[in-house]
Amino acid sequence: QEHGLDYQRLLDASGYKELHRAAMVLWGEERRRSDPGCFCRAAVQGAAQPVWVVSDTRRLSDIEWFRAAYGAAVVQTVRVVASEETRKRRNWVFVAGVDDAETECGLDQGVTFDWVVTNDGDQKSLEQQLETLLQSICGHL
Repeated sequence: QEHGLDYQRLLDASGYKELHRAAMVLWGEERRRSDPGCFCRAAVQGAAQPVWVVSDTRRLSDIEWFRAAYGAAVVQTVRVVASEETRKRRNWVFVAGVDDAETECGLDQGVTFDWVVTNDGDQKSLEQQLETLLQSICGHL
């Protein structure tokens, strides 16, 4: 909004997103420096449902914020992984200074995830993993 960018186009893997990606990273870093929980609070603002998914935490501080706000016992962390080969087939191209920045790698170390979901293109495997996760969540309701 501040820079007049097309929000919908930023959600896909297009050249438009890549054109603005480095500037978005800098903008986000500035926001986090002044308020580490700003994006976490924005994600939950107005949320009232008993279970919800925050799909894009980027740093350990994000996970810590949710655990502090809601209690570690109810926060479940899920890591979705895909091989580099799979990511390249999906048109991902490594960009130095972006793909090796904290916004992309901040959770690569120091976090033990409750769940790790592999998304390498095997639909049946993905569905089985998600079903197991869903059953676990429903078991906690």
